[in-house]
Amino acid sequence: MSEVTPTPESVRADVDAWIAERWDPGLSLQAWRELLVDSGWGAPSWETRWHGRGLPRWANQIVASELASADAVGMPAGGGMSLAAPTIHAHGPDELRERFLRRTLTGEYTWCQLFSEPGAGSDLAGLTTHAVLDGDRWIVNGQKVWNTSAHHADFGILVARTNWDVPKHRGLTYFVLPMHQQGVEVRPLKQMNHHASFNEVFISGAVIPREYVVGDVGSGWAAAMTTLAFERNFGGVSRPRRCVGGGLARTEADHEAKEFFETYRWYPQRAGRVDLVVEHARRRAMSSDSVVRHEIATLLSVQRVSGWTAERGAAARALGRTPGAEGSLGKLSLSIVARRAAGVHSLIGGATGMLDGDTAPFGGMIAEVLVSVPGQSIAGGTDEIQHNILGEKILGLAREPAPDRDLPFRDVPRN
Repeated sequence: MSEVTPTPESVRADVDAWIAERWDPGLSLQAWRELLVDSGWGAPSWETRWHGRGLPRWANQIVASELASADAVGMPAGGGMSLAAPTIHAHGPDELRERFLRRTLTGEYTWCQLFSEPGAGSDLAGLTTHAVLDGDRWIVNGQKVWNTSAHHADFGILVARTNWDVPKHRGLTYFVLPMHQQGVEVRPLKQMNHHASFNEVFISGAVIPREYVVGDVGSGWAAAMTTLAFERNFGGVSRPRRCVGGGLARTEADHEAKEFFETYRWYPQRAGRVDLVVEHARRRAMSSDSVVRHEIATLLSVQRVSGWTAERGAAARALGRTPGAEGSLGKLSLSIVARRAAGVHSLIGGATGMLDGDTAPFGGMIAEVLVSVPGQSIAGGTDEIQHNILGEKILGLAREPAPDRDLPFRDVPRN
Protein backbone atom coordinates (compact mmCIF):
# COMPACT_ATOMS: atom_id res chain seq x y z
CA MET A 1 0.00 0.00 0.00
CA SER A 2 1.45 3.38 -1.01
CA GLU A 3 1.79 6.13 1.55
CA VAL A 4 -0.65 9.02 1.40
CA THR A 5 0.97 12.19 0.07
CA PRO A 6 0.69 14.93 2.69
CA THR A 7 -1.22 18.08 1.78
CA PRO A 8 -1.36 21.42 3.59
CA GLU A 9 -4.87 20.55 4.72
CA SER A 10 -3.88 17.15 6.12
CA VAL A 11 -0.80 18.57 7.88
CA ARG A 12 -2.88 21.37 9.39
CA ALA A 13 -5.50 18.89 10.61
CA ASP A 14 -2.88 16.56 12.10
CA VAL A 15 -0.98 19.25 13.99
CA ASP A 16 -4.23 20.87 15.21
CA ALA A 17 -5.37 17.52 16.60
CA TRP A 18 -2.03 16.97 18.30
CA ILE A 19 -2.03 20.48 19.83
CA ALA A 20 -5.60 20.03 21.11
CA GLU A 21 -4.59 16.79 22.82
CA ARG A 22 -1.15 17.68 24.17
CA TRP A 23 -0.78 21.44 24.67
CA ASP A 24 -0.59 22.16 28.38
CA PRO A 25 0.43 25.71 29.39
CA GLY A 26 0.98 24.47 32.92
CA LEU A 27 4.07 22.56 31.86
CA SER A 28 7.50 24.12 32.11
CA LEU A 29 8.85 25.49 28.85
CA GLN A 30 11.48 22.75 28.79
CA ALA A 31 8.92 19.99 29.36
CA TRP A 32 6.61 21.36 26.65
CA ARG A 33 9.40 21.62 24.10
CA GLU A 34 10.47 18.05 24.91
CA LEU A 35 6.96 16.92 23.95
CA LEU A 36 7.01 19.07 20.82
CA VAL A 37 10.36 17.68 19.69
CA ASP A 38 9.44 14.08 20.52
CA SER A 39 6.30 14.43 18.39
CA GLY A 40 8.29 15.58 15.36
CA TRP A 41 6.32 18.84 15.14
CA GLY A 42 9.30 20.88 16.31
CA ALA A 43 11.12 20.33 13.00
CA PRO A 44 8.48 18.69 10.78
CA SER A 45 10.54 18.79 7.56
CA TRP A 46 13.46 16.89 9.09
CA GLU A 47 13.76 13.12 9.00
CA THR A 48 12.09 11.15 11.78
CA ARG A 49 15.53 10.03 12.95
CA TRP A 50 16.39 13.67 13.61
CA HIS A 51 13.25 14.63 15.51
CA GLY A 52 11.12 15.48 12.46
CA ARG A 53 8.24 13.94 10.54
CA GLY A 54 9.75 13.72 7.07
CA LEU A 55 7.31 16.29 5.66
CA PRO A 56 8.01 18.80 2.86
CA ARG A 57 9.57 22.09 3.89
CA TRP A 58 6.30 23.95 3.45
CA ALA A 59 5.04 22.12 6.56
CA ASN A 60 7.34 24.17 8.80
CA GLN A 61 5.39 27.36 8.17
CA ILE A 62 2.02 25.66 8.62
CA VAL A 63 3.01 24.12 11.95
CA ALA A 64 4.42 27.42 13.27
CA SER A 65 1.22 29.18 12.21
CA GLU A 66 -1.05 26.63 13.88
CA LEU A 67 0.92 26.76 17.13
CA ALA A 68 0.55 30.54 17.11
CA SER A 69 -3.18 30.32 16.34
CA ALA A 70 -3.64 28.03 19.33
CA ASP A 71 -1.55 30.41 21.44
CA ALA A 72 0.77 27.50 22.15
CA VAL A 73 4.51 28.03 22.57
CA GLY A 74 6.65 27.31 19.53
CA MET A 75 10.34 26.69 19.01
CA PRO A 76 13.07 28.91 20.47
CA ALA A 77 14.20 32.00 18.59
CA GLY A 78 17.83 32.74 17.84
CA GLY A 79 20.87 31.48 16.00
CA GLY A 80 20.52 27.95 17.30
CA MET A 81 17.29 27.24 15.44
CA SER A 82 17.92 29.50 12.44
CA LEU A 83 21.64 28.86 11.77
CA ALA A 84 23.43 26.23 13.87
CA ALA A 85 20.86 23.44 13.90
CA PRO A 86 20.00 23.62 10.16
CA THR A 87 23.71 23.58 9.24
CA ILE A 88 24.53 20.66 11.52
CA HIS A 89 21.46 18.86 10.20
CA ALA A 90 22.56 19.46 6.61
CA HIS A 91 26.24 18.56 6.96
CA GLY A 92 26.47 16.22 9.93
CA PRO A 93 28.14 14.00 10.95
CA ASP A 94 25.62 11.84 12.81
CA GLU A 95 27.60 12.09 16.04
CA LEU A 96 27.09 15.86 16.11
CA ARG A 97 23.47 15.56 15.05
CA GLU A 98 22.88 13.26 18.01
CA ARG A 99 24.86 15.49 20.35
CA PHE A 100 23.39 18.89 19.45
CA LEU A 101 20.15 18.86 17.45
CA ARG A 102 17.67 17.81 20.10
CA ARG A 103 19.04 20.09 22.81
CA THR A 104 19.09 23.00 20.40
CA LEU A 105 15.49 22.38 19.36
CA THR A 106 14.36 22.35 22.98
CA GLY A 107 16.30 25.56 23.73
CA GLU A 108 18.62 23.90 26.22
CA TYR A 109 21.65 24.93 24.14
CA THR A 110 22.13 28.50 22.92
CA TRP A 111 24.47 29.54 20.12
CA CYS A 112 26.44 32.36 18.54
CA GLN A 113 28.10 32.74 15.14
CA LEU A 114 31.89 33.13 14.93
CA PHE A 115 32.66 33.96 11.30
CA SER A 116 33.84 37.54 10.64
CA GLU A 117 37.23 38.83 11.74
CA PRO A 118 38.78 42.31 11.87
CA GLY A 119 40.72 41.46 8.69
CA ALA A 120 38.18 39.11 7.10
CA GLY A 121 34.67 40.46 6.76
CA SER A 122 33.42 40.48 3.19
CA ASP A 123 36.39 38.27 2.25
CA LEU A 124 35.43 35.66 4.80
CA ALA A 125 37.66 33.04 3.19
CA GLY A 126 40.65 35.22 4.10
CA LEU A 127 40.23 34.54 7.81
CA THR A 128 43.29 33.72 9.91
CA THR A 129 41.83 32.26 13.10
CA HIS A 130 43.43 28.83 13.04
CA ALA A 131 43.05 25.40 14.60
CA VAL A 132 45.76 22.78 15.03
CA LEU A 133 45.03 19.14 15.81
CA ASP A 134 46.76 17.99 19.00
CA GLY A 135 45.93 14.38 19.74
CA ASP A 136 42.21 14.10 20.39
CA ARG A 137 41.57 17.85 20.45
CA TRP A 138 41.90 20.98 18.35
CA ILE A 139 43.72 24.02 19.74
CA VAL A 140 42.30 27.30 18.40
CA ASN A 141 43.78 30.81 18.34
CA GLY A 142 42.45 33.98 16.75
CA GLN A 143 39.86 36.73 16.97
CA LYS A 144 36.25 37.05 15.81
CA VAL A 145 34.02 40.11 15.69
CA TRP A 146 30.32 41.17 15.35
CA ASN A 147 29.22 38.17 17.41
CA THR A 148 25.61 38.47 18.58
CA SER A 149 24.80 36.62 21.84
CA ALA A 150 28.40 35.48 22.35
CA HIS A 151 28.25 36.78 25.93
CA HIS A 152 25.75 34.11 26.96
CA ALA A 153 25.94 31.41 24.28
CA ASP A 154 26.79 27.85 25.21
CA PHE A 155 28.38 27.09 21.84
CA GLY A 156 29.67 28.95 18.82
CA ILE A 157 29.66 27.88 15.18
CA LEU A 158 33.25 28.65 14.26
CA VAL A 159 35.06 28.68 10.93
CA ALA A 160 38.83 28.43 11.33
CA ARG A 161 41.83 27.70 9.12
CA THR A 162 43.29 24.22 9.37
CA ASN A 163 45.49 24.21 6.27
CA TRP A 164 47.68 27.12 5.09
CA ASP A 165 49.13 25.31 2.08
CA VAL A 166 46.01 25.17 -0.10
CA PRO A 167 43.91 27.99 -1.63
CA LYS A 168 42.00 29.95 0.98
CA HIS A 169 38.56 28.43 0.41
CA ARG A 170 39.88 24.86 0.74
CA GLY A 171 41.80 25.29 3.99
CA LEU A 172 38.84 26.01 6.27
CA THR A 173 37.04 23.79 8.75
CA TYR A 174 33.70 24.38 10.46
CA PHE A 175 33.72 23.66 14.20
CA VAL A 176 31.45 23.66 17.22
CA LEU A 177 33.29 25.70 19.87
CA PRO A 178 32.33 25.32 23.55
CA MET A 179 32.14 28.94 24.71
CA HIS A 180 32.40 28.45 28.47
CA GLN A 181 36.12 27.81 28.78
CA GLN A 182 39.21 29.72 29.85
CA GLY A 183 40.56 30.27 26.33
CA VAL A 184 37.48 32.21 25.16
CA GLU A 185 37.15 35.89 26.12
CA VAL A 186 34.06 37.87 25.09
CA ARG A 187 34.08 41.68 25.07
CA PRO A 188 31.04 43.86 24.21
CA LEU A 189 31.28 46.35 21.34
CA LYS A 190 29.78 49.81 21.88
CA GLN A 191 28.05 51.05 18.72
CA MET A 192 27.68 54.64 17.56
CA ASN A 193 23.92 54.40 18.16
CA HIS A 194 24.65 53.75 21.87
CA HIS A 195 23.61 50.09 21.74
CA ALA A 196 25.93 47.17 22.42
CA SER A 197 24.38 44.28 20.53
CA PHE A 198 27.59 42.68 19.34
CA ASN A 199 30.77 41.31 20.85
CA GLU A 200 34.31 40.58 19.84
CA VAL A 201 35.68 37.20 20.84
CA PHE A 202 39.34 36.55 21.58
CA ILE A 203 40.34 32.90 21.31
CA SER A 204 43.64 31.92 22.92
CA GLY A 205 44.45 28.25 23.23
CA ALA A 206 40.79 27.27 23.31
CA VAL A 207 40.07 23.55 23.10
CA ILE A 208 37.62 21.82 20.76
CA PRO A 209 37.07 18.04 20.94
CA ARG A 210 38.41 16.34 17.82
CA GLU A 211 34.96 15.13 16.76
CA TYR A 212 33.32 18.58 16.93
CA VAL A 213 33.77 19.17 13.17
CA VAL A 214 30.69 19.93 11.06
CA GLY A 215 31.08 18.16 7.71
CA ASP A 216 34.67 17.21 6.97
CA VAL A 217 38.01 18.77 7.83
CA GLY A 218 38.85 21.22 5.04
CA SER A 219 35.27 21.49 3.77
CA GLY A 220 34.24 24.30 6.09
CA TRP A 221 33.51 26.73 3.27
CA ALA A 222 30.54 24.65 2.06
CA ALA A 223 29.06 24.47 5.56
CA ALA A 224 29.66 28.21 6.06
CA MET A 225 27.79 28.97 2.83
CA THR A 226 24.87 26.90 4.09
CA THR A 227 24.78 28.97 7.28
CA LEU A 228 24.94 32.26 5.35
CA ALA A 229 22.17 31.14 3.01
CA PHE A 230 19.93 30.48 6.01
CA GLU A 231 20.95 33.83 7.50
CA ARG A 232 20.07 35.79 4.34
CA ASN A 233 16.72 34.03 4.11
CA PHE A 234 15.95 34.51 7.79
CA GLY A 235 13.90 37.61 6.92
CA GLY A 236 15.07 39.89 9.69
CA VAL A 237 14.02 40.05 13.32
CA SER A 238 10.52 41.11 14.27
CA ARG A 239 9.14 41.68 17.75
CA PRO A 240 8.24 38.26 19.17
CA ARG A 241 4.59 37.37 19.63
CA ARG A 242 3.49 37.65 23.23
CA CYS A 243 1.55 34.64 24.45
CA VAL A 244 -1.96 35.31 25.71
CA GLY A 245 -3.17 33.61 28.86
CA GLY A 246 -1.45 32.12 31.86
CA GLY A 247 0.68 29.10 32.48
CA LEU A 248 4.32 28.43 33.24
CA ALA A 249 5.22 27.58 29.64
CA ARG A 250 3.82 30.88 28.36
CA THR A 251 5.46 32.90 31.13
CA GLU A 252 8.86 31.34 30.50
CA ALA A 253 8.45 31.72 26.74
CA ASP A 254 7.66 35.43 27.13
CA HIS A 255 10.76 35.89 29.26
CA GLU A 256 12.85 34.01 26.68
CA ALA A 257 11.46 36.14 23.85
CA LYS A 258 12.01 39.39 25.73
CA GLU A 259 15.63 38.49 26.44
CA PHE A 260 16.18 37.49 22.82
CA PHE A 261 14.61 40.63 21.36
CA GLU A 262 16.57 42.97 23.61
CA THR A 263 19.63 42.42 21.41
CA TYR A 264 17.66 43.45 18.33
CA ARG A 265 15.61 46.39 19.63
CA TRP A 266 17.48 48.84 17.41
CA TYR A 267 16.90 46.80 14.22
CA PRO A 268 13.77 48.77 13.23
CA GLN A 269 16.00 51.87 13.24
CA ARG A 270 18.58 49.99 11.16
CA ALA A 271 15.81 49.30 8.64
CA GLY A 272 15.03 53.04 8.39
CA ARG A 273 11.76 53.35 10.37
CA VAL A 274 9.67 53.83 7.25
CA ASP A 275 6.62 53.73 9.53
CA LEU A 276 7.59 57.14 10.99
CA VAL A 277 8.13 59.00 7.72
CA VAL A 278 4.60 60.30 7.15
CA GLU A 279 4.17 61.37 10.77
CA HIS A 280 7.59 63.03 10.67
CA ALA A 281 6.50 65.09 7.65
CA ARG A 282 3.26 66.09 9.35
CA ARG A 283 5.00 67.15 12.55
CA ARG A 284 7.34 69.33 10.52
CA ALA A 285 4.40 70.77 8.54
CA MET A 286 5.96 69.44 5.32
CA SER A 287 3.35 66.89 4.29
CA SER A 288 2.11 69.18 1.53
CA ASP A 289 5.56 69.93 0.14
CA SER A 290 5.64 68.45 -3.38
CA VAL A 291 9.25 67.30 -3.16
CA VAL A 292 8.74 65.65 0.21
CA ARG A 293 5.53 63.97 -0.98
CA HIS A 294 7.32 62.64 -4.06
CA GLU A 295 10.17 61.22 -1.97
CA ILE A 296 7.76 59.61 0.50
CA ALA A 297 5.75 58.04 -2.33
CA THR A 298 8.93 56.70 -3.92
CA LEU A 299 10.08 55.25 -0.59
CA LEU A 300 6.75 53.53 0.08
CA SER A 301 6.74 52.12 -3.46
CA VAL A 302 10.23 50.69 -3.05
CA GLN A 303 9.26 49.25 0.32
CA ARG A 304 6.22 47.56 -1.22
CA VAL A 305 8.34 45.99 -3.96
CA SER A 306 10.83 44.82 -1.32
CA GLY A 307 7.94 43.21 0.53
CA TRP A 308 6.91 41.34 -2.59
CA THR A 309 10.47 40.09 -2.97
CA ALA A 310 10.36 38.79 0.60
CA GLU A 311 7.04 37.09 -0.12
CA ARG A 312 8.52 35.42 -3.20
CA GLY A 313 11.34 34.07 -1.05
CA ALA A 314 8.88 32.81 1.55
CA ALA A 315 6.81 31.14 -1.17
CA ALA A 316 9.93 29.42 -2.52
CA ARG A 317 10.75 28.07 0.93
CA ALA A 318 7.15 26.96 1.38
CA LEU A 319 7.53 24.91 -1.80
CA GLY A 320 10.52 23.18 -0.28
CA ARG A 321 13.30 24.93 -2.14
CA THR A 322 16.61 25.36 -0.36
CA PRO A 323 17.79 28.93 0.31
CA GLY A 324 19.49 30.40 -2.74
CA ALA A 325 20.47 33.65 -4.41
CA GLU A 326 17.00 35.13 -3.91
CA GLY A 327 18.08 35.80 -0.33
CA SER A 328 20.76 38.16 -1.67
CA LEU A 329 18.13 39.98 -3.73
CA GLY A 330 15.92 40.41 -0.67
CA LYS A 331 18.75 41.59 1.53
CA LEU A 332 19.92 44.09 -1.07
CA SER A 333 16.41 45.50 -1.38
CA LEU A 334 16.25 46.00 2.39
CA SER A 335 19.45 48.04 2.20
CA ILE A 336 17.96 50.20 -0.55
CA VAL A 337 14.81 50.83 1.50
CA ALA A 338 16.82 51.71 4.62
CA ARG A 339 19.05 54.21 2.80
CA ARG A 340 16.07 55.85 1.08
CA ALA A 341 14.26 56.12 4.41
CA ALA A 342 17.27 57.77 6.04
CA GLY A 343 17.41 60.19 3.11
CA VAL A 344 13.73 61.10 3.46
CA HIS A 345 14.06 61.61 7.21
CA SER A 346 17.05 63.88 6.53
CA LEU A 347 15.10 65.82 3.90
CA ILE A 348 12.23 66.37 6.33
CA GLY A 349 14.20 67.05 9.48
CA GLY A 350 17.23 68.85 8.14
CA ALA A 351 19.79 69.58 10.84
CA THR A 352 17.27 68.74 13.60
CA GLY A 353 17.55 65.11 12.56
CA MET A 354 20.98 65.02 14.18
CA LEU A 355 19.63 66.00 17.59
CA ASP A 356 19.41 63.51 20.41
CA GLY A 357 17.48 63.58 23.66
CA ASP A 358 13.88 64.04 24.79
CA THR A 359 13.35 67.34 22.97
CA ALA A 360 14.66 66.02 19.64
CA PRO A 361 12.28 64.69 16.94
CA PHE A 362 10.68 61.47 18.19
CA GLY A 363 12.89 61.62 21.27
CA GLY A 364 16.05 61.28 19.22
CA MET A 365 14.74 58.35 17.19
CA ILE A 366 15.57 60.03 13.86
CA ALA A 367 19.18 60.55 14.91
CA GLU A 368 19.35 56.88 15.88
CA VAL A 369 17.98 55.92 12.45
CA LEU A 370 20.66 57.95 10.68
CA VAL A 371 23.55 56.28 12.53
CA SER A 372 21.98 52.78 12.47
CA VAL A 373 21.08 52.51 8.77
CA PRO A 374 24.68 51.93 7.55
CA GLY A 375 24.66 48.64 9.45
CA GLN A 376 21.92 47.31 7.16
CA SER A 377 24.34 47.32 4.21
CA ILE A 378 27.02 45.45 6.17
CA ALA A 379 25.40 42.77 8.33
CA GLY A 380 25.04 39.30 6.85
CA GLY A 381 27.25 40.13 3.86
CA THR A 382 27.82 43.59 2.41
CA ASP A 383 25.83 45.02 -0.47
CA GLU A 384 28.89 44.55 -2.68
CA ILE A 385 28.96 40.84 -1.88
CA GLN A 386 25.24 40.55 -2.66
CA HIS A 387 25.83 42.25 -6.04
CA ASN A 388 28.52 39.68 -6.82
CA ILE A 389 26.24 36.78 -5.88
CA LEU A 390 23.39 38.12 -8.01
CA GLY A 391 25.67 38.84 -10.95
CA GLU A 392 27.23 35.40 -10.94
CA LYS A 393 24.33 33.16 -9.86
CA ILE A 394 21.34 34.92 -11.42
CA LEU A 395 22.72 36.94 -14.35
CA GLY A 396 25.44 34.44 -15.26
CA LEU A 397 28.20 37.05 -15.36
CA ALA A 398 31.85 36.11 -15.12
CA ARG A 399 33.28 35.76 -11.62
CA GLU A 400 35.00 38.78 -10.14
CA PRO A 401 38.78 38.54 -10.68
CA ALA A 402 40.55 37.15 -7.63
CA PRO A 403 44.31 36.76 -8.12
CA ASP A 404 44.64 34.99 -4.76
CA ARG A 405 41.93 32.40 -5.44
CA ASP A 406 44.31 29.64 -6.52
CA LEU A 407 47.36 30.57 -4.43
CA PRO A 408 48.27 28.66 -1.29
CA PHE A 409 46.95 30.86 1.50
CA ARG A 410 50.39 30.96 3.09
CA ASP A 411 51.60 32.95 0.03
CA VAL A 412 48.70 35.42 -0.03
CA PRO A 413 49.68 38.96 1.12
CA ARG A 414 47.71 39.94 4.22
CA ASN A 415 47.26 43.05 6.31
